[in-house]
Amino acid sequence: MIQRVLLLEDDPNLGLIVQEHLQMNGFEVDLCINGEAGLARLGRERYRLCLVDVMMPKMDGFTFAREVRRRDGEMPLIFLTAKSLKEDKIEGFRIGCDDYITKPFSVEELLLRIQAVLRRSGGAAAEDTRTRFDIGRYSFDSVVRVLRCGNEDRRLTPKEAELLRLLCTHTGKTLDRNLALREIWGEESYFNARSMDVFMSKLRKYLKDDPRIEISAIHGVGFRLTIAED
Repeated sequence: MIQRVLLLEDDPNLGLIVQEHLQMNGFEVDLCINGEAGLARLGRERYRLCLVDVMMPKMDGFTFAREVRRRDGEMPLIFLTAKSLKEDKIEGFRIGCDDYITKPFSVEELLLRIQAVLRRSGGAAAEDTRTRFDIGRYSFDSVVRVLRCGNEDRRLTPKEAELLRLLCTHTGKTLDRNLALREIWGEESYFNARSMDVFMSKLRKYLKDDPRIEISAIHGVGFRLTIAED
């Protein structure tokens, strides 16, 4: 189902770039250049999430968000702002935002943040519950934790199997590093992150017999499993 997003951004170049990338990833996006226009649009249409620039003319993002919270206590809100002071972030979360992203940011990071907020609010797509996957020349059964290539089977450890399952359910997309840490290791920490890097290296080694398969690291964001076509 298409998710409708209201984007408030007074920089026309940035606004169009974000709007275009979100639309390319399946979102329907309405762009407004200030808080007053955003409130007017919000009064006429229904949205799953609001992306809100803080520093805007006529009505700033904080004022807009307070009015949204007065009308709807459940609407997911993400602030997009150049205001990086701790006090500004605290104010944003006091108003009730779900996330606070400081400019400059990558569109890839923004997409992951949006997906995380929608998942928490019940607006994301249903969880992928598959247990069997085809990965190039390999087949993988995440229940019995077996990776097969031809007549050779490799039994994976529980963490290896769960990490490969997450990569498979995100094939062609970026697996959020912190999401994987929370789901497999239970918490985000430096040592758990280093452990996950080791497991990723092992999975690359296990899949090396098919050169079409690549597990790439997206710096500061996560990992992506891709399978090139023949």
